[in-house]
Amino acid sequence: MTASAAASRETGGLFAAIDRKDAAAFVGYLTDDAVFRFGSAPAVQGKSSIQTAVDDFFGTIAGCSHTIQKAIQSGSTLVCEGDVTYTRHNGTEITLPFTDVFEYDGDLIAHYKIYMDISPLYAE
Repeated sequence: MTASAAASRETGGLFAAIDRKDAAAFVGYLTDDAVFRFGSAPAVQGKSSIQTAVDDFFGTIAGCSHTIQKAIQSGSTLVCEGDVTYTRHNGTEITLPFTDVFEYDGDLIAHYKIYMDISPLYAE
């Protein structure tokens, strides 16, 4: 299986949940004690805390859509590089690059790190 196929299989549902702004479905891909870090924000641990943090973020945007450009898998770690287009509440859009690192424990994500500069989303 190619890395792109692995990314689609491993994260297709996850990114679909994010693009639906469905925090409850999102945390379904995580272990109970998962650690989630978005950019330079402090890490959040545990499904309940992560769901709250993700719901809070979803409230700041009208929508989003992810496109994976590249994926590399090594053992239980999957790295995805791509673009995310955010729709702001005023209807304008911005596309930003991201890199996500997923460290799996079995079929679930134990550590999820997003590397991106989110600040342009909130710039006027």
